[in-house]
Amino acid sequence: MTNTAPPGWYTDPSNPALEHWWDGTSYVESRPLVRYAGAVSPKSRTVASILGFFLGGLGVDRFYLGNIGMGVAKLLLGWATAGIWPLIDWIIILAGSAHDGDGLPVTRWE
Repeated sequence: MTNTAPPGWYTDPSNPALEHWWDGTSYVESRPLVRYAGAVSPKSRTVASILGFFLGGLGVDRFYLGNIGMGVAKLLLGWATAGIWPLIDWIIILAGSAHDGDGLPVTRWE
């Protein structure tokens, strides 16, 4: 019988804004703890909205926010939506519902 913890997500004692996946033998993955009070993205909502307005059709807003996969998809396929995808993304940023690549909400206006 071993005294190891069962696999699961555990909060980092040295940084309560992070949690790590314990697979039963070692920590293999880390992510921000979104439900941590005050955990917001360091990315600027102002910069993201300006990039979304002027360069949203090229996916630059998604690249800035750290959503690289969606940025590439938007770059390659955004034209096929006749401008609807960039418009919707821009509205999401303005409304404060955008998230960065780590899943943290982008809420800071600067």
